[in-house]
Amino acid sequence: MATRAQAQTLLEQLAGPHAQLRDDQWTAIEALVVQRRRALVVQRTGWGKSAVYFIAAKLLRAAGRGPTVIVSPLLALMRNQVDAAARAGVRAATINSSNVTEWDDVHQRVNAGELDVLLVSPERLNNPDFRDAVLPALAADAGLVVVDEAHCVSDWGHDFRPDYRRIRTLIAELGTDVPVLATTATANDRVVADVAAQLGVGGTDTLVLRGGLDRESLRLSVVHAGGPAQRAAWLAAHLDSLPGSGIVYTLTVAQANDIAALLREQGHAVAAYTGGTEAAEREQLEADLLANRVKALIATSALGMGFDKPDLGFVVHLGAPSSPIAYYQQVGRAGRSTASAEVILLPGREDADVWRYFASVAFPPEALVRRVIDALEPDRAQSTAALEPLVDLNRSRLEMVLKVLDVDGAVRRVKGGWISTGQPWEYDEDRYRRLDEARKREQQAMLDYQSTDRCRMSFLRSQLDDPELGPQPCGRCDNCAGPRYHADVDAGAAEATRQRLMRPGVEIAPRKQWPTGLGKLGIDLSGRITDGPAPGRAIGRLTDLGWGARLRTLLAEPDAEASDDVLGAAIAVLKAWDWQQRPTAVLALDSATRPKLITSLTSRLAEVGRLQDLGVLQYSPTHRPTSAANSAYRVAALQNAWSEPTGVTGATVLLVDDLTDTGWTLTMAARAVRAAGAAEVLPFALAAVS
Repeated sequence: MATRAQAQTLLEQLAGPHAQLRDDQWTAIEALVVQRRRALVVQRTGWGKSAVYFIAAKLLRAAGRGPTVIVSPLLALMRNQVDAAARAGVRAATINSSNVTEWDDVHQRVNAGELDVLLVSPERLNNPDFRDAVLPALAADAGLVVVDEAHCVSDWGHDFRPDYRRIRTLIAELGTDVPVLATTATANDRVVADVAAQLGVGGTDTLVLRGGLDRESLRLSVVHAGGPAQRAAWLAAHLDSLPGSGIVYTLTVAQANDIAALLREQGHAVAAYTGGTEAAEREQLEADLLANRVKALIATSALGMGFDKPDLGFVVHLGAPSSPIAYYQQVGRAGRSTASAEVILLPGREDADVWRYFASVAFPPEALVRRVIDALEPDRAQSTAALEPLVDLNRSRLEMVLKVLDVDGAVRRVKGGWISTGQPWEYDEDRYRRLDEARKREQQAMLDYQSTDRCRMSFLRSQLDDPELGPQPCGRCDNCAGPRYHADVDAGAAEATRQRLMRPGVEIAPRKQWPTGLGKLGIDLSGRITDGPAPGRAIGRLTDLGWGARLRTLLAEPDAEASDDVLGAAIAVLKAWDWQQRPTAVLALDSATRPKLITSLTSRLAEVGRLQDLGVLQYSPTHRPTSAANSAYRVAALQNAWSEPTGVTGATVLLVDDLTDTGWTLTMAARAVRAAGAAEVLPFALAAVS
C-alpha cells in the first residue's frame, strides 16, 4: 500500500529536496491511489496540483495499475508537464497537434505498457482513429484519469471549450475502480458545481478539496495612465525597473505585435507571443523567458494556463480581460517561488469595445445552427470546408457549432468529416441568455475591480467564492499599502510614443485561394486566385493602439468629407508604400454608408498624387447584399456586383474603400477592374478590422 513517505520521496524528485508534501496533497493522493475515489481539487496556482497526479500516477504504476491519462488544454502546459514528469522518473508522452509524426510511436508505447502517463489534448478525444482505436483500450486499462484545467468543461468558466465535454464520455466508460481527478485554480461556486456535474465527479463519495486563493507574493496595482500612447510610454519607462522577467498581456494579436515592436525599438529585450505564433517559435520563446534571455514576452491569452516559471517577477496587463476570473488565472503566472511579484493593470477605455467584439462571435442563433444540421447527411461524411458554402458561418464559428452539436449527439465526427445522427436537438435559448447575462456581470465586475478602494486581492478572491476569504485585507495591494506606481508619464516620451503608434500603414494581404464549394452556389471559381489585386494598404487596424481609436470614431460618425488628418495619414501611407508600379489612376468603391468620406478622399488623393480620377465603381442595380460572414457566401454575393468601369484600360488603379474585413470585397472589385482592362489594382482602405 502506498505511504506518505513514498509520496514525499517522489515529491522531492519532482520539486527538489526542500519540497514538503502538503496535508491536502496527501489526502488527494491517498484518495486516488488507495481508495480509488474521484476527486475535485480547486486550489490556487502554484499550490502543487500537478504534483498530486504525477505522484499518484507513479504509485499506481508501481502497484501494477495501467497508465494515467491526463487531458491537458495547452501545448505549453503539456511540454512543462512532460519535463516535470521526467524529473520524478515518470515516463510521459504527449499526443497533440505539434507532434503528429510521433503519434504512431506513442500509440505503440501505450500498447506495450512503456508509458506511465499519456497527455492528450481534448481535441484528440474525438479524432476518429484515436477515439475508435486507442481510447477504448485506454479507458479499459487506465490507472487514473486526470482532467487538468477542468474549468474549461464549464459554460460558465472563462475558457470554455466544447471538446472538453467529451471527457464525460471517456469517464462514463471507465471501470468503477478507476480513480478520476479534476483540477483547476480558477472556479467559483457555479463553475465548481457545473464541472462536477459535467464530469460525473460530484457524487456523494467525491472528495472535494478547495483551498484558499490568496497569493501572498502578489502585489496588485491598477494604474490609470491614460490613452494607448500614455500607457505604452508608461510601460516603456517602467519595464526595466520591474523585478526579474515577466509577461505583458494584451487583448489582441495586433496590440501584442505593435507593443513588442515599439519596445524593441527602444532597446528592450522583448518578443511577441500570440495564437498566430508557430509552435516551434512558441517553444523557443518560452525557453527564452524561462532562461531570462528576454525581459518580457508581450502576449495574448495564448500564453496562459500551464506556463510555469516559478520566479516570474511581474505580470502587466495593457487592457483588462473581460472577467476577474480570467484575470486571476493570468496573474497567477507570477510569484510562485518569489517573496514578491508585481501585478499591474493598465486599463483602457477601448477595452469594452474588445469585449463586445469577442462576445459577438459567441454561439450563433438557432436558425444558423439548424442550417448546419440540415446540411449534413446521415450516410455521407462532409468536411468542414465542404460545409462552409452551405451555411453562413466562418470556419472557426462553424467548427465550434459542429463540436457542440457532436457533444449534444446531433452530429458525429467520422473519417472524412461530419455526419448527421438523426437525433433530435433542442436549442437551449435560456442557457445562452443566462450565459450572456453572466458575461455582462463579469465585465461589470472587472470595471468595479479597477475603481474599487477596497483590498484588490480580497475583491478577486470574492469573485472566485474563496472559501477561506475573511475580513482581513491582503496588506500588499495599492489600496492596502498605498500606490507604488504613479500614472504620470513624461510628456516628451508620451508624444514620441504617440507619434510611433500613429505612424500609419498596415498591409492588406491579398486573398490567394478561392473558398471551397463555390460550385454548390453556382460560382465557377476554384483553386488559386490569379486575377486578383496586388498587396494593399490600410491606414490602421481598428484594434491598433495608435490609429485604432481614431478610426473607430471616424467610422462611427455621420458620413462627411475626409478631414485633413485623414488625408495626411493616407498620403503618408502612399509615400511609404513599396509598390512595384506607381498608381496612375484612383477609383472609389461604391458605398451606401460613407459615400462622402470615400469620394472626397479619392478626389483629394487624385489631386495631390496627380492621378486620373476615375470616380466611383458603382454597384449594379441587381447586386445582392454582402453581409455574409462565410467566405463562399460573400464571394457569391459579390460576383458580378459592379457595373463595368470605364477609363481603366492599361492603368494601375488605386482602389479606395473605407473598411476591409475579410478582403473579399476588394478582391472581387479588383477582378472587375482588371477584367475591364486595368494593368494592376492596388487596394487601399482607411481601416482594417484586424
